[in-house]
Amino acid sequence: MLETTEFDVAEYLDTEELRDCYLDYVAKDGTQEELLKAISDVARARGMSKTAKEAGITREGLYKALSPNGNPAFSTIWNILHSIGYTLTPTPIAKL
Repeated sequence: MLETTEFDVAEYLDTEELRDCYLDYVAKDGTQEELLKAISDVARARGMSKTAKEAGITREGLYKALSPNGNPAFSTIWNILHSIGYTLTPTPIAKL
C-alpha cells in the first residue's frame, strides 16, 4: 500500500520572500480563516517558540490563538504579526 504524508506548507516557507508572497496573496484573496491559517503557517515556519516569545505570549497561547477554533483578540494578532515581521496596512478595496 502506498503511504502518503500530509502536505504542510510551513515546511516550504523557508525564505522571507516566500513568506511575504504567501501572506500577501492570502491577505488579498483569502478569507479571515485562511489568513489566520497563513499567519499560523508563517509562525510555524519561523518557529513557534521564537514567535511566541517575540509576541509576548506563551507557546501554548500562540497555538490556541492560531487554531481553527481560536478567537484571538485583535491585539494578539497585532503582536503576532509584528513578531513575524509584518504590520497591517489598510488598503482600499478595488471597486469593479
